[in-house]
Amino acid sequence: MTTIGELRTVDSSLSYAPNGGTQIIQHPGATYVKVHFSSLRLAQGDYVTVSSRDGKESYRYDRHLNRATGSDYTTDGQPGFWAMSVEGDTAVVTLHSSRPSRGSAATIDRFWRGYDRTEIAAHNFSTQSVCSTDARRDVVCYQNSHPTEYARGRAVARLLISGGGLCTTWRVGNTNRMLTNKHCFSTQSAVSGSEMQFNYQCATCGGANPGAGTKVSGATLYRVSSGGSNQLDYTLFSVNNFATIQGFGTLYLATTATSNGTRIYVPGHGDGSAKRLSIYEDTQNGATCAVRNANYNTWNISYSCDTSGGNSGSPVLNASHRVIALHHLGGCPSNQGAKAHLIYNEIASLIDNG
Repeated sequence: MTTIGELRTVDSSLSYAPNGGTQIIQHPGATYVKVHFSSLRLAQGDYVTVSSRDGKESYRYDRHLNRATGSDYTTDGQPGFWAMSVEGDTAVVTLHSSRPSRGSAATIDRFWRGYDRTEIAAHNFSTQSVCSTDARRDVVCYQNSHPTEYARGRAVARLLISGGGLCTTWRVGNTNRMLTNKHCFSTQSAVSGSEMQFNYQCATCGGANPGAGTKVSGATLYRVSSGGSNQLDYTLFSVNNFATIQGFGTLYLATTATSNGTRIYVPGHGDGSAKRLSIYEDTQNGATCAVRNANYNTWNISYSCDTSGGNSGSPVLNASHRVIALHHLGGCPSNQGAKAHLIYNEIASLIDNG
């Protein structure tokens, strides 16, 4: 897991008093802000919104915290709740009231703020997993030349873990199921505290212009692999508001072992960045990524396709666009992925693998 943010404390409240209905939660240079409400005391019909400064993201919460009528949110087992994160360095928190009232409406006591690229590098030890030249490119760069790889990558999401950790996750099968690494999270409380951000990718090739995408929270933990992070290392879970992400498609696990030389590609969110694809080893239109050792050990295959911290949990797909491994270990020339057919054997009864 890559650390991409830090927790900050704040003493802020919304009140029904004149001029008490808006609070600005800001950390200059932050890449995202995720606000925690320690209390919410709203009159019937009133609500609060948490919005990005530009208003492109806005999440609505009333006294009932009903995901069916309001916005998604996350929890951490403590009193209160976490609003969904907003992109940028500012969250605008606003009270919306239809009638005069008195007293405090909401209290904000904490927030996560996202690191920039320099801070991410400074706070994370990185095993050398970019082998020679980094050949990864924004997924949109391949929209025309590799349309199927681009389309399959839409099922892959950035995983924001409990506000400040980062991995990659993806839809598996036709029902509401997601896969990531056990070393990313492995408890129900961590699932409930995390966000999955779909469509977090640049609009233009090399443009550094990702939108906020579509964010949902974790719902139910279904299964965690046994053994350590060098073994199968998977977590199977579901999300809330599944209907909002169904349109991004899904991926399917290979049910038989792969072989040496099999062409592969890896979509993911290395370093917490917008989604990129690893298709080529070193240079564009050069040698394509391939399986180096299909039986690196009992649990893993190996490859030198470029990855980095944050790619943990990425799917490794073959030319038939089936997932043959779950990426989880770096170290050139033997980046490693857990064998997907072995994972399938353990979770087949819990997924609809197509």
